[in-house]
Amino acid sequence: MALLLCLGMTAALARGCLHCHGNFSEKFSFYRHHVNLKSWWVGDIPVSGALLTDWSQDTMKELHLAIPAEITREKLDQVATLVYRRMDQLYQGKMYFPGYFPNELRTIFREQVRLIQNAIIESRIDCQRHCGIFQYETISCNNCTDSHVVCFGYNCESSVQWEAAVQGLLNYISDWHKQDKSMRNHCCSSSGPGTHRTTPAFLVSPSFTCLEPQHLANLTLEIASECLTQH
Repeated sequence: MALLLCLGMTAALARGCLHCHGNFSEKFSFYRHHVNLKSWWVGDIPVSGALLTDWSQDTMKELHLAIPAEITREKLDQVATLVYRRMDQLYQGKMYFPGYFPNELRTIFREQVRLIQNAIIESRIDCQRHCGIFQYETISCNNCTDSHVVCFGYNCESSVQWEAAVQGLLNYISDWHKQDKSMRNHCCSSSGPGTHRTTPAFLVSPSFTCLEPQHLANLTLEIASECLTQH
């Protein structure tokens, strides 16, 4: 079974994954300030400048992910290294003939989007290699803050491991539910508006009605195991 139960932290402001890399500002500042030296045709300059200026925003628009855009630092470094290398090579050339430079920028941009998509998805798929609850640290591409992903892997080698994995899931859900209830009570007792926690995806998934909050009180190890193995 290839299902991943994932929980990520998201934010409203979109910046773009590469924007979160430590060298992004320096690199793209250089690229923008030297764009007027890369084409014989004056029309290429504003087009290329716009591509570089909107790089981060356009990246988020093109990711088209059904899961939160959260990437590990290691994979972000790998993507950044490849993108900067391609860009530096492009800028090492002299003046290019009309249309060539912005077209090359678009090619690098599309390659970057593909690399980021693959990096994020690969990390989620790697969860299948674990048994039970697993967490890995990430960076939110939305606002460049530290985040983490919690998921449930099915790669258990024995019934004993599977039982421990399901029990770990029950414990995780129970702890989350208690923390969420405590936070709601704190919000209600405070004088100002509170911050509500985002409900984990696997608690509201229509495929897992047995894990919905209203069923948690009567949720047993056997029921949870049966529910999980049906999907």
